[in-house]
Amino acid sequence: MIPESISRSNAMQRSFSKAIKLIDDMEIRFSELPKLDDTLPSQGGLENWLWFLSGVEFEHWEALKTNEPKLDKAMDTLQYLSQDSKARRLYEARQCYLHDEASMRHAGMQEGVEKVARNLLRLNLDMDTIIQATGLTEQEVLALKE
Repeated sequence: MIPESISRSNAMQRSFSKAIKLIDDMEIRFSELPKLDDTLPSQGGLENWLWFLSGVEFEHWEALKTNEPKLDKAMDTLQYLSQDSKARRLYEARQCYLHDEASMRHAGMQEGVEKVARNLLRLNLDMDTIIQATGLTEQEVLALKE
């Protein structure tokens, strides 16, 4: 966490250090939710979003929406997903599908790399070339050899 002496919301422009220069059109903002004030914001801006993201109670949502009208869509979406069990199940099923698809893709790629390594072993290529071509470790290549 950023030291307490530094404000809750900080911006870095142009450089992180002397070695990395950012462009003039770019700003990176760090906001720490634990440093939020105990009172709701009275005007629009980033603080309203931070309050919403930190999980402010539902009874304060109207005040936040009044201050920051763009919060309305985020609040409606969150309400829809949290009240409708069917929508929540569909969302969770979609997330599960995406995770499974990524896992299968990774397993398929690994299987393909191992097949290439076996073919290179059959061609009697040296171990360093096989390691460099496949990205496998020496132990993994040796295990495929057996």
